[in-house]
Amino acid sequence: MRLKVNAKTHEVNVEDDMPLLWVLRDELGITGPKYGCGIAMCGACTVHVDGGAVRSCSLRVGDVSGEVTTIEGLGSPEAMHAVQAAWVEHQVAQCGYCQSGQIMAAASLLMVNGEPTDEDIDRTMSANLCRCGTYPRIRAAVKAAAAKLRERRS
Repeated sequence: MRLKVNAKTHEVNVEDDMPLLWVLRDELGITGPKYGCGIAMCGACTVHVDGGAVRSCSLRVGDVSGEVTTIEGLGSPEAMHAVQAAWVEHQVAQCGYCQSGQIMAAASLLMVNGEPTDEDIDRTMSANLCRCGTYPRIRAAVKAAAAKLRERRS
């Protein structure tokens, strides 16, 4: 089967019911998406499929119809995505385990809502768990990234 991940097409020989997370990690060596719970509840495995945030641990690779973007493909080697830069600026990560999923969820939110309120951020980001409790820094980073993206569009 063909799978486009981070703008590169891959041929993978796997069963259709294999979770996308395992294809990414075990077949393609893309380790940004993490295994957290395996039941789509924690968000550590969040990736984008055609720009929308999805839980790769519960998405069968055979059901993927569109381009997959992981944390590795969000920015470029020359420039971080605005959300990634805001995460660094606001020192969001503590242990870091959930952060790729957090960043992917935030980037997806900002694709559809360029001026999110605290409630918008909380509603979206509450589906991604952070055991370290960096939620105030996450909210601040999302707001900073939104402002940077608006500035770039102007």
